[in-house]
Amino acid sequence: MDNRSEVREFLMSRRAKVTPQEVGLPAGGGRRVAGLRRSEVAMLAGVSVEYYAKLERGAIAGASAGVLDAVSSALRLNETERIHLQDLARAADGIPTSGRPRRRSGAATPAPLRPALQWALDSHGEGIAFVRDQYQNLLATNALGRAFYSPVLGDGGRVPNLARFQFLDPAARDFYPEWERFAAMCVGSMRVEAGRDPHDPVLQDLVGELSTCSEEFRRLWAAHDVRTHGAGTKRFEHPEVGELTLAYEEFAITAEPGRALLVYTAEPGSPSAERLRLLASLNARLPAAHAEQTEARPD
Repeated sequence: MDNRSEVREFLMSRRAKVTPQEVGLPAGGGRRVAGLRRSEVAMLAGVSVEYYAKLERGAIAGASAGVLDAVSSALRLNETERIHLQDLARAADGIPTSGRPRRRSGAATPAPLRPALQWALDSHGEGIAFVRDQYQNLLATNALGRAFYSPVLGDGGRVPNLARFQFLDPAARDFYPEWERFAAMCVGSMRVEAGRDPHDPVLQDLVGELSTCSEEFRRLWAAHDVRTHGAGTKRFEHPEVGELTLAYEEFAITAEPGRALLVYTAEPGSPSAERLRLLASLNARLPAAHAEQTEARPD
């Protein structure tokens, strides 16, 4: 993942998504490009065509915050996309963006989970709670989460990874009825991480593996769409209890940058809430301690 090419492809892909009509410009005829022309973006951003062309070639190092904001507005970027562009610019300037220690080797073994964090997970008795890192590794769950993510956990031979499950395991098509939506969310989150540290060897290896093995991943990665989870609703088809519609909330773990706590809950009194209770009762035999298959092991 080269920073200059990341900047170039991101800006070009965003420019292609904006129509002249959206920004109050005449459509005109004889357009040879999708979306806006470079000259139109430059005009809207208040910079010279030559300077914007330089940015779009990937030479973003040294760009001021004002210029980045102006370009973001011209391209009608949403908040996640604005932050992504700023992250790309900081990476080009060699400035850390997240406070995370940078990995210096390709070792993909996650650091052990703090016991107190596992206790916090286990305290979520009626919802699904789990910790995920910036590489989509499923690091730990509560008891209900282990039952819920049984299709992802597998035989425990390696650290469970949501991206690998999404794109490389045929069971994902059944577990995620809205597979395409989930796939786009997964890749969008990985794109955000790539903008923060394009030289991260663990992320590079994961992207390389998925690009080699999955045509769908290659297609979505090439779109340069970025997104964060935050909150929302997802639909699942669990092999034990059937369809579940769950609300989710994501919380950054400030003590461990790059990791997040996610909680899935069902609307009280809904069929999904009843099915979650059934899933919990079916799997009550599972120990409350951290399940062996979610322990971080070397690949």
